Amino acid sequence: MSLPSVYGDKLAEKLTLLNERGRGVLVRLYHLKKTCSDPRTRPPFLGDKAMEASTKFIQKKFPHLDVRSSTQHLGPVHRDKGDIVRVLAPFYHTFLDLLEFRDHVYELLNTIDASQCFFDIHINYDFTKGYLDLVVTYVSLVLLLARTEERRLLLGLYHCAHEMSHGASEPGFARLAQMVLEYEHPLKKLPEEFGPHTKAVGSALLSLRALFERRCRDAELWRREQLLSLLGPAGDMLSPATCDSMACEYLSLEVMERWIILGFLVCPGALGAAPCQELWRRALQGSLFVTLVRDEAVAVHKVTEELLGGLKGYGKRVADVKECRDHAVAHSPALHRGRRSFLRGAVRELLALLEDQPGLLGPKALLVFVALSLCRDEVTWLSRHAEHVTKSKNPEDFTDSHIAELLLLLEQLRALVLRHPRVLRRYHRLYLARFDALLLSDVIQNLSVCPEEESVILSSFVSSLSALAAKEVDDNEQFDFTALRLDWFRLQAYTSVARAPLPLSSNGDVGRIMNLVVFHTRLLDQPQELLDETSDLSQLCFFPRPLERMFSLTLEEPTSLRFSIAFPLLCAHFSRCPHPMCPEEYPQLEATALGLCHKFLEELARVGGGCVLEVCAEQHNLSQQLLPKHCAATISRARVKKSPKQPPRKGTGDRDKPGTESQRRDRTLTTTMDKLHLTLAELSLSLNHVPKFTVFGHTVTPAEYLSSHLETRLTRAIVAMAGYNQAAQEVARPSEVLAGLVAHMGLVQRLGQLVTLDTGRLLRAVLLQQSQPRDATGQPTLTAIYTDWYLEALLRQASTGAVLLSPALQAFVTVPREEQPPFSAAEFSDVSEMRALAELIGPYGMRFLSENLMWHVGSQVTELKKLVAENMDTLVQLRCCRPEQRAALLPRLTSADNVLKRMTIIGEILSFRAMAQQGLREVFSQHCPFLMGPIKGLADVVTPDTDIQDTLSVFELASAAGIPCDVDPALVAALAAHRTEGSSPEEDYKVSCLLLVFVAVSLPLLAADPAAVYSPELDGFANNLHCLAKAVAQVAAALFTVHGKNIESHLKEFLLLASLSLLQLAQEPDKARVRNHDSIVLLLHLIVAESSFLTLDMLESCFPYVLLRNAFRQLSREPRRDAPK
Repeated sequence: MSLPSVYGDKLAEKLTLLNERGRGVLVRLYHLKKTCSDPRTRPPFLGDKAMEASTKFIQKKFPHLDVRSSTQHLGPVHRDKGDIVRVLAPFYHTFLDLLEFRDHVYELLNTIDASQCFFDIHINYDFTKGYLDLVVTYVSLVLLLARTEERRLLLGLYHCAHEMSHGASEPGFARLAQMVLEYEHPLKKLPEEFGPHTKAVGSALLSLRALFERRCRDAELWRREQLLSLLGPAGDMLSPATCDSMACEYLSLEVMERWIILGFLVCPGALGAAPCQELWRRALQGSLFVTLVRDEAVAVHKVTEELLGGLKGYGKRVADVKECRDHAVAHSPALHRGRRSFLRGAVRELLALLEDQPGLLGPKALLVFVALSLCRDEVTWLSRHAEHVTKSKNPEDFTDSHIAELLLLLEQLRALVLRHPRVLRRYHRLYLARFDALLLSDVIQNLSVCPEEESVILSSFVSSLSALAAKEVDDNEQFDFTALRLDWFRLQAYTSVARAPLPLSSNGDVGRIMNLVVFHTRLLDQPQELLDETSDLSQLCFFPRPLERMFSLTLEEPTSLRFSIAFPLLCAHFSRCPHPMCPEEYPQLEATALGLCHKFLEELARVGGGCVLEVCAEQHNLSQQLLPKHCAATISRARVKKSPKQPPRKGTGDRDKPGTESQRRDRTLTTTMDKLHLTLAELSLSLNHVPKFTVFGHTVTPAEYLSSHLETRLTRAIVAMAGYNQAAQEVARPSEVLAGLVAHMGLVQRLGQLVTLDTGRLLRAVLLQQSQPRDATGQPTLTAIYTDWYLEALLRQASTGAVLLSPALQAFVTVPREEQPPFSAAEFSDVSEMRALAELIGPYGMRFLSENLMWHVGSQVTELKKLVAENMDTLVQLRCCRPEQRAALLPRLTSADNVLKRMTIIGEILSFRAMAQQGLREVFSQHCPFLMGPIKGLADVVTPDTDIQDTLSVFELASAAGIPCDVDPALVAALAAHRTEGSSPEEDYKVSCLLLVFVAVSLPLLAADPAAVYSPELDGFANNLHCLAKAVAQVAAALFTVHGKNIESHLKEFLLLASLSLLQLAQEPDKARVRNHDSIVLLLHLIVAESSFLTLDMLESCFPYVLLRNAFRQLSREPRRDAPK
């Protein structure tokens, strides 16, 4: 063939376009197959029972489908013809694209055969690779078409629906049907088609012989050759790593295996030559499965044996296949295991040297890409066989708990290349200009024959490369050698045909030096594409099960934990899976990649969170040993040592002192804490490897997964520390929970030194949840637990008299009796516990506690108003009558004891709230002293003349800081919400006034109560009667604030009525009714002390102070009673 016709054939252009088109059609056919095989995504009418008869008819009669005479069988198709055409159109056009692709491949292969092209992977690399890729892509398409079970039904359904809709058959249906029928048995048809191309395919494959043999060596030979090693004589460190065929060095072994196995599968005639047989046998011994596309693979030995078994004269080759299969099963797993082990060490060493001396990346760039290619081959081999080998005598042959290290080394090498583009650009710009250009010029000058057109092209190469020497180095300059590489590809095609004026077969030096130039130019303008070519792992997106199994093994191997981040990083490769010709699969691939990434990071965070919580639990146990309650045993033992020796009691062994866990006799001994800290450090290295990465345009932050898990688990752990048992009324003391919380917080803060974790934000989120009644998951928090316990346990016991309030101790105390509460009240209500409670639940939690307390107060006031309404008439008369008339009216009152009891309960609740507010005030002053001063100053500015709404707003602010106020805003809000329904404001105000009257005139009844005795030790009464004073003072202030009335005048009225009642009680002749008169008299003093609206001068105006003095003297002289504990 003459050269001008070769120029017109455009072999290079066609190879480029057809290979890209073939990959797109292959992806579309794969997507079609997967869509139709999945019940969730397949077209709905394919599984419709109404369509079942029609589908059976179409499959039976295919391809002879007469729509007009088969209406009785195709009725459902006619009914849904519009939907069928719309849904199946993309599938049908995929088959049309396949048919069109086959026609172009036939034409190009025939043209190449007619041109008698020369193929040698070491010389015309691009031309040979393009040819073999085209052959394998076409074979893969045919084999995948035969695996598509719904192909007949899809074509037949679309054909029938199209003819029903348009009145004519689709033009390409006849040829499509013929193609489908021809490839029913592709292993018979393909060898027939490729018979004329056997010579070309065989010569191209045979050029791989030396390269493939070198790449199939075992790890021991690699180790002897010091493959990938930079260590050697100092003079060789800067020598460039180069060879005659640069691209061949990082050519994928998986690609070569696919070329050889599928190439000889369709050209079995080439196996007659001994070199081809040797190459073929070597490929059969390496793998059990070869990839068609993505996760579609062929069982190499089974398919080859099936093909050769049907051909005459290939019996010996069938025996070779069986022998190679046995060899592959026995030796291939061990071979690849050894390679992976070698690569882990070699690549680790290479990475360490390059990170220490990035300048070596320039001369040793080839080694980097060779290492990436070797790592990628081993990872894909393992994933492919782990997916497809279902039965194996040794399941560990296709698993590797150390694969994560290899994956991470690959990622680190990629990152290193991308991090130092300037090194590559500076070095190879000068290398191209000062070495490659000169070498190429020498080769051109030494050519015996160089036609004009070829000479112009080669000279332009030299000129382009030489021009680089004159340019200044600019990091932002963009190089583009695409035109140069495309011209070289064209020149390869022109010079590889028979009788070319410049035959490349006899001028191999041109091809070798140009391969070197192509590699160096790609380092300048296509480093990312070169990385993708050598280390792209996007195909692993279709092997989720092997990845998940290997990830689980990695987590079980302690030495591999630091590399486990490689699996989430691997998902960043998956964004290269979609093909422009199949955009409809993008959402599915995106969901798969993000799902896998999320699953890996969630599992990492789960393991990390569990480890953190275990360390926290150990730290909590250690902190518990330092609690004051544990020092009692130590003190007791110290006292026993000073006293005469006594026999030790059974079951009382010596308790280890805090700190003994850190004493070791041997450094090799490891404790549980050592192992946990080691695991935590390894996981931290993994999560801290990269701050963030991108998967399908989504930014993923690994540390945030750990933060999210820790937030959830810390919240649960903190609640668990409370140990709340509602049925048994058991809960841990706030101070103990606070000690455990401090231990947890200390560890989390130290964790921030290992992981780039915002520990401050994490702890704030956790602690703020505890200040709310429910956490983010809807579970009760410490706020809800302690609110419930103090209301249902402590205050309920106080209302029954089992627990007393001791103002002297500033705590509730338990009354010694036979049936005591299951807790010691003082241990939960003293000053230190209230401070700890405020620390735990914070101002928001204290507000929630106050609101619940005030709700109960409001409920009690509502009941009191009902009792007032029952005695309305009598109370009105008592309010206005003369003193001598009161004796006759008092017996008419009903439920006076109930009123006093409910007021006492209100006082107990308000007293507990005051203690909690005091704890809050002390904690707030400690944490925010700069805020406490202004708030106090603002509260002091309020006067009785200030507007009531402004007053309440200021008091609410002060109350949130724990500052006591003249009027409690929370109580005002609670009483306003519990107003009597259906009553007017005037009636409600009248009831409020009469409530104070009711309490005032009922006070003398308390004198007859034997429990109403003042105790100087408690500074209170044995029945919590002293709480009544706080109830009267605060309830009255809140009630008349709600009604907008003067608080002082109403309290004066109460004081006057109470004084008259107690003065009249002193004249009572019955000694039993006045037995505790002195104690009750002190209530007036307590009420005045509790109220900021009353003074002692007001009290003395209606009640002689001498009586108060006498009462104090008398009570202090009485015999001392045992105080409650």
